Amino acid sequence: MKNNNEEPKQQFLFDGINYKILLIGIAVIALGFILMSGGGSDNPNVFNEDVFSFRRIRLAPTTVLIGFGITIYSIFKKSK
Repeated sequence: MKNNNEEPKQQFLFDGINYKILLIGIAVIALGFILMSGGGSDNPNVFNEDVFSFRRIRLAPTTVLIGFGITIYSIFKKSK
């Protein structure tokens, strides 16, 4: 006769490496949004050309997309 008081062992949806890769992806996405910030002007009548810098137009969106790619990879990575 089995003991019904035993609780089933809780299993996580992913392995530990998947969660580590997921956190790296989220950090890269956050870095991309930090790179996008700034470049505003205190005076609304003055236009600041820094809005169109390489960092905000090319580097930051690319960083965010790479972060999303890392995050998607962590979700689809097979467990051993």
